[in-house]
Amino acid sequence: MIALKITNVKQFMAKFLGSEDFDSFLLEEASISTYNTFMIDGRQNRDFYSSEEWEDKELRPYEFSTWKKLRPICFDLIKGKHTPSTFRFVLHLIPDHVASILQGGDTAVTPQQVKAFVLNIKYDGTTLMLVTGTSFHTFLMDKTPDTLWDNAVRQFLAKREISYEQL
Repeated sequence: MIALKITNVKQFMAKFLGSEDFDSFLLEEASISTYNTFMIDGRQNRDFYSSEEWEDKELRPYEFSTWKKLRPICFDLIKGKHTPSTFRFVLHLIPDHVASILQGGDTAVTPQQVKAFVLNIKYDGTTLMLVTGTSFHTFLMDKTPDTLWDNAVRQFLAKREISYEQL
């Protein structure tokens, strides 16, 4: 787990909300405080779908909705004359990408053992922080996936020219 302070908040937000740069993520949850506090639960709602739709892995391949789908909604909540008081996003890397992260290192951990590679994004009114995390289906002694994910996030930000300070 690493904590990264974004040094150019405006640039980050333009990439986060206004481009496809983060579309390889799913949204677990979001909290956006502007004139109201808006909470988004990214879990797909079983009651919305028919039984056939719910079981269709092409229509609904993940437990959470994609950031790509929810990004315009979040953008609409944030845009305006005033900066949000606070916001928080919990993103998961799309599971299809987990294997490529694990291939970057010497680990016996399989993609099936990884529940999620997580990216927490938190803004407190002045500072924008990213915090990485990993979640596994069971306890693992091997911490290599944590390091691989941390390195992948740094590379992800560097490729998109997003500046940060590691704390």
